[in-house]
Amino acid sequence: MTRAAGGGRAHVFYAMKANGNLGVLKTLAALGAGADTVSEGEVRKALAAGFPPERIVFSGVGKAESELRFAVEAGIYQVNIETESELDLLSRVAAALGKRQEAVFRVNPDIGAGGHAKITTGSSENKFGVSFEEVGRLYARAANLPGVRMMGLALHIGSQIRETESFEAAYAKMAALVGDLRSEGHRVERLDLGGGLGIPYDIPREFDHGPGLIDAYADMVARVTQGLEVELGFEPGRLIVGNAGILMTRVLHLNPRPSKQFLVVDAAMNDLVRPAMYEAYHEIWPVAEPRAGTPEVAYDVVGPICESGDTFTTGRVLPALKPGDLIAFMTAGAYGASMASTYNQRLLVPEVLVKGADYAVTRPRQSFEELLGTDRAPPWLA
Repeated sequence: MTRAAGGGRAHVFYAMKANGNLGVLKTLAALGAGADTVSEGEVRKALAAGFPPERIVFSGVGKAESELRFAVEAGIYQVNIETESELDLLSRVAAALGKRQEAVFRVNPDIGAGGHAKITTGSSENKFGVSFEEVGRLYARAANLPGVRMMGLALHIGSQIRETESFEAAYAKMAALVGDLRSEGHRVERLDLGGGLGIPYDIPREFDHGPGLIDAYADMVARVTQGLEVELGFEPGRLIVGNAGILMTRVLHLNPRPSKQFLVVDAAMNDLVRPAMYEAYHEIWPVAEPRAGTPEVAYDVVGPICESGDTFTTGRVLPALKPGDLIAFMTAGAYGASMASTYNQRLLVPEVLVKGADYAVTRPRQSFEELLGTDRAPPWLA
């Protein structure tokens, strides 16, 4: 990121939504990263993990008044404003607190990209950001509002992007916008370029985020932003944690059909929803090295949930497996545990952080008492 900034100032704000494990957060905070948050809960967890408020940005298209109040009171670095009504709300909240909150406008450049339609965020058909055509008017409005100090612009065009052309088109458009705003007398000191640079899901054995792609991205950013004299912000998430995590599961049953073989495992779509939601691919490795000569079988790998959509993969060729065998879903460090649920009243799985030969359980397996503990029956049924 420093290379991308061309010697200028650059900030890395880790996208907490990718993986909010407290151990992961503390590790990144200790390394000097900031946090990109999208809810009050994430702001609170970032603070608890040791991120100083001056390294926290608050993004998201639907910030509630109470959330903005908490963020302003905490003294966070930046609010990424996404609607005109949010601008007005932030102004009122901050002014009532006697503060002036630094903020940027998240701009929708109408250039969307991503590994799936559901994670494309930069098109005008997507809900995110203010319209490109409205930025000048809103920036001028903001200059006359109490409680807000506009510092620049932000964008995020999508996730799991494995090329640089879409980024370059969007960033070039933003660079021109910076010049236009300055020509109108506005202060533009920051440009938050978001995240979205993708990782390989199909070749994790190399543990390679694709240095060629990263180098090309850095060179492109340096070229497009040359001479802008802005502080650059980056919001990587998946890029940092995706290939750092696995989901380990045990084979429960084999269920043969005339045309296929089902491999039923104890993990399910509530633990790793990406295959069901995005048709996402994850490498699957047997935990134990198969013996020489072990035959291979094409499996449909499925979980216990009562939906046919609870399918991790179809026709995947693996070494022959049996009940009790352990397998690992690779590249599960991003959008795995952070998107997990208790659907079918299934317990949340434990999380384990590993450092060299050491490991620690950073989230114990949920108990049934904890699962039931927040439920309350209405008085007429007590």
